Amino acid sequence: QVQLVESGGGLVPPGGSLRLSCAASVSIFSRYVMAWYRQAPGKEREWVAGIISSGTTNYADSVKGRFTISRDNAKNMVYLQMNSLKVEDTAVYYCKGVLGSRTYWGQGTQVTVSS
Repeated sequence: QVQLVESGGGLVPPGGSLRLSCAASVSIFSRYVMAWYRQAPGKEREWVAGIISSGTTNYADSVKGRFTISRDNAKNMVYLQMNSLKVEDTAVYYCKGVLGSRTYWGQGTQVTVSS
């Protein structure tokens, strides 16, 4: 059974940092396009960052320069390092994996940025 499990969320003050992790129980993980999304209360789910098998990354303008996505194919893991967090980064963060017609989502992890 395919699973994506996020961890690392929590409460952090503005300007702080968090590192989210996503553990993927999929075969040939290295071929998956992995991404992080987030959904704030009352808002649509939005794409945050993506990484392809080669390691090439892309970011939403709202997080560029503050967030870094990375992957460890040997461990079937993808990460999101979040620095200089803002109140508006508060959301449930989801991990997504795509390979061809297969798409998988994790259950999400809450990130709250508040003083």
